[in-house]
Amino acid sequence: MATELMGFEITSAWLIWMLPFAAALIMPGIGKLSQNATKYVAVGFALMSAVSAASLIPLALEAGEVHSQLMWIEALGIKAGVLADPLSIIMANVVAWISFLIMIYSTGYMKGDKDITRFWFWMMFFIGSMQLIVLSDNLLQVFFGWEGVGLASYALISFWYRDKKKDHVGTEGRTVLGMLDYYSPTHAGMKAFIMTKVGDVMMIAGMLLIFLFAGTFGFKELMGDTDWATAMAAQGLLVPAFVLLFGGAMGKSAQFPLNEWLLEAMTGPTAVSALIHAATMVKAGVFLVARIGPLVFALGAAGILADQFFEIVAWTGAITALLLATQGMVNPEIKKVLAYSTGSQIGYMMMALGVAGLSHQYVDGYTAGFFHLISHAMFKASLFMAAGSLLHIVGSRFMTDMGGLRKHMKKTYAFMWAAGLGLMGAPFITTGFWSKDAIFAAVYESGNEWALPLFIIAVLTAIITAFYTTRMIGLVFFGKKSKHIEKMEEEGHHIHEASVSMWVPYGILAVLTIGIGIIGLSAEEGLHHTFEYYLKNSFGIYSSHAAADESSILPEFLQGLNPVALGASLVAFATGIGLGYIFYIGRWVDPVKFVNSNIFFYAIHKLFLNRWYLNAIVYWCFVTTPLWLARGVSRYFEKTAIDYGMNDGVQKAVSWSAKVIQGTQTGVSQSYLFVFGAGLLFVVLILLM
Repeated sequence: MATELMGFEITSAWLIWMLPFAAALIMPGIGKLSQNATKYVAVGFALMSAVSAASLIPLALEAGEVHSQLMWIEALGIKAGVLADPLSIIMANVVAWISFLIMIYSTGYMKGDKDITRFWFWMMFFIGSMQLIVLSDNLLQVFFGWEGVGLASYALISFWYRDKKKDHVGTEGRTVLGMLDYYSPTHAGMKAFIMTKVGDVMMIAGMLLIFLFAGTFGFKELMGDTDWATAMAAQGLLVPAFVLLFGGAMGKSAQFPLNEWLLEAMTGPTAVSALIHAATMVKAGVFLVARIGPLVFALGAAGILADQFFEIVAWTGAITALLLATQGMVNPEIKKVLAYSTGSQIGYMMMALGVAGLSHQYVDGYTAGFFHLISHAMFKASLFMAAGSLLHIVGSRFMTDMGGLRKHMKKTYAFMWAAGLGLMGAPFITTGFWSKDAIFAAVYESGNEWALPLFIIAVLTAIITAFYTTRMIGLVFFGKKSKHIEKMEEEGHHIHEASVSMWVPYGILAVLTIGIGIIGLSAEEGLHHTFEYYLKNSFGIYSSHAAADESSILPEFLQGLNPVALGASLVAFATGIGLGYIFYIGRWVDPVKFVNSNIFFYAIHKLFLNRWYLNAIVYWCFVTTPLWLARGVSRYFEKTAIDYGMNDGVQKAVSWSAKVIQGTQTGVSQSYLFVFGAGLLFVVLILLM
């Protein structure tokens, strides 16, 4: 019976990622027969993949695992395999079930699109690639999935490749440092592809370095024999190799300095933004760090120092969290605000995973980071889909073209509040509160030299997050109707709720954000317990929690929480939502007048709106200047030195030589005999000398 059960679990682990690929494979054929049928194939296969993932949940709860391998590259002894352990099973379920809901949402959002078959193909190809990353048992196989999600992301960001104005992002004609801040879908797709490739090159370099010493890409094999790590550390290559791997995570998860592509990725359909750029692909980098982090920590415990790796991860996350949050405060486009928020919240996850490695309580930071990944996937996918409904109904991506919509879109209004409260970390009733509080506690209790500055950044970012989320809801649903909406109504367009197939998926995720949030402390403890056993059994990492402090002033149901972290969470939420309410819901202070009233506030607003000038600097350094130099080389070297200099000079020299030789060809035999005789006489004289 146990063998049969294990066989079922092995089959399920393979099917999770193979089913979406199978759907993508047959999608073009189905599309030729009936485009309408493609949505049923996509939704059906996404559901089967999700059910396969759910069937492994009991295994994860028991801290068990399935490891199945097949020979792949026999000459190098490399095997292909799946590794279904608690980490990958939980992640696979997050990906699968949110993907399934977004597939349902897409049936309404993409209805009538003439390229719908292509859309479903790339969506299913993406899901398969993402699940391949999650379930692979070795780095090389992960990299195949890694490139697969990158390709799908490029294709879906550029999906509306005809580059119509309505599909652009940014404000037409707006420039920053002379660079146009207005992007078409094709430009945005290329930008995402190239910037993430920078990280991909770093990642493959790190993989090959490890393979050079270890002779394997397998996660289990790398942990089984750590002599390779000792050899790499002796040559100073261990930390660089893992930092290079982290470079891949920085690219995919849009972490500083490889973060600028994520904002332009909003040119894709909103269903794409919800799936790829909120819930799944951008989490691939977090998952990679969660996969290799315990290995690095275990090596450190064995005396092979690798603290620098965790410091880089923690500070990259902290900088990204604050940097992108500030930009989300001022941007007028709803999808861009959510994109800034996504990168910022992923920064939180990276910060937690980094701090975990700098603490004696690795399990705490690890659990906090992954719990926030799960929490964020739910409420951010919900927010993106709700934003897509707003765009669908209003026909504009700018929040200034909305306003007063709560009376016309009551369901979307309620669900955006629920999901938005999760993003803000509303106390005690949302998953976002418990996951952020866990991160605050992990940072504060880590005891390393960077604990205090990282904690301050985390709290400041939480305040800003609550502010820009309240701002978004206030601009969209409160106040008077915009002139854009009034004009639509005058033309006979009726503002109404989105279709059932659209609001039900984001409604489910919004309800889960609150529902799981109500039992959030128990959910966190359950996840902590699961990861505690997983890390102990797989990596020998133990948790040493002390008993709850009975003298604590906190209520009984909050015993075990850090009072400082809890207090910071409450203050951050209250401050952020309070300021947001004053400016954008109560409308007690006009934000435009406030910004223009003081040169300092005006300068800060401009800095944030211009993306800290980082995007413009990237274009100047890596696009405009190289192109200018290339044109200069073409104009002054190739055309002058090569075309008119070398090429023309060689041509003239050959032409002159030809004329000289031609002049010697007289056609008179006596001349040839004279030259022959003279030459012969010259040779004889040389020999006699």
